[in-house]
Amino acid sequence: MNPIDYSQKSCWYQIPEITKDIDTFFVYPTEYLATNETDPDYATLDNAEMLDGVKNVDHRFLASVYEDSTNVFIPYYRQASLRVQIDSWKKTRDIRNALKNDSPYIDIKAALDYYFENYNNGRPFILASHSQGSGICTLLLENYFKEHADYYKRMVAAYLIGFSVTKTELKANPHLKFATGETDTGVIISWNTEGPENVENNLPNAVVMPEAVSINPLNWKLDDTYAPVSENLGTLILNEETGETEISDIGADAQVIPKRGVILTNAKYEPMMGLPDVFGTASFHNGDYSFFYNNIKDNVAKRIAAYKK
Repeated sequence: MNPIDYSQKSCWYQIPEITKDIDTFFVYPTEYLATNETDPDYATLDNAEMLDGVKNVDHRFLASVYEDSTNVFIPYYRQASLRVQIDSWKKTRDIRNALKNDSPYIDIKAALDYYFENYNNGRPFILASHSQGSGICTLLLENYFKEHADYYKRMVAAYLIGFSVTKTELKANPHLKFATGETDTGVIISWNTEGPENVENNLPNAVVMPEAVSINPLNWKLDDTYAPVSENLGTLILNEETGETEISDIGADAQVIPKRGVILTNAKYEPMMGLPDVFGTASFHNGDYSFFYNNIKDNVAKRIAAYKK
C-alpha cells in the first residue's frame, strides 16, 4: 500500500501560518462510519462524511484547544471506518489491529515524516489526538518515535485522549512516560470519560482496555482525589440557536477510577447514543475534550512554559 503524498497541500486539512514557537501535530478521531456493508472499510481522502466531521467537529471542538499556544497541523488520512474498528475489537479486543498494518498508520507515519522534514524546522511540538487518532498515536510513540529519538526529545507532551494508554504498554516501552502532574514534559496525557452507569456496572467500552491509566483533567492527579465542578474552567458547547461554540457549565466534575482506568463525571449531558454493547450506556467519549476544554487549554500553556524553562 502506498502512503499519501503529503507534499500536496490538498492532503492537509490545515497547514498553519507560523506565529508560535511550538507546533501541534493533531490526528483526528473517527468520522467515517461506513454503516452500509457495501461501504469500503477505509475512507478515501475525499470522503464527504470524514471531511465534514474534521471541519465542523474535530477542528472546532478538539484541535482548536491547542491554537492559543501552538501552530496546529492537521493531516488528512485514510481512516478506518467505525464498522471495521468494531469488528477488530470484537475479534481481538483492540481496535488498533484495524489501524497498524493499513492506511491509518501508514498515512500518519508519512505525514509525520513530511512534517518533520519540511514544516517543523526544529521547533518543539505537541502530539495530540482523539479516539482512533489516539490509537494511531500510541503506535507511533512505541515505534516511530523510538526510531526517531532526535524528534522525540523535542516533544513537549502527547495528549492521547479518548483511547487507552496501559500500564502494560508503558512497562514494555521504557522510553515512554505517563504524566504525574500538571507541568511535567515529554510525557503522555490520556483519559477516557464515563458516567456512573458504565463505571458501576463495569460495562464494555472499546476504548477502555485492561490496565488503562487516566489522569484527572481538572486536578492533574492519578489517584482518586475528587475534583468538583468548581475546578472546571469551562466546557465548550454548541449554541443551538446561533450555531456558534461557547463556554458553559454543564456540571462536569471529574474523578479517576484507578481500577477501571477512566474518568468518572456527573456532567449533565447526553451520553453517546447507540452501540451500548461497544461503548456501554454511559460513555462520554464525545465529551473527552469539550467537557474539560478550558482546563486543557490552560494545561497546554503550563506545560509549554515548563518546557521552556
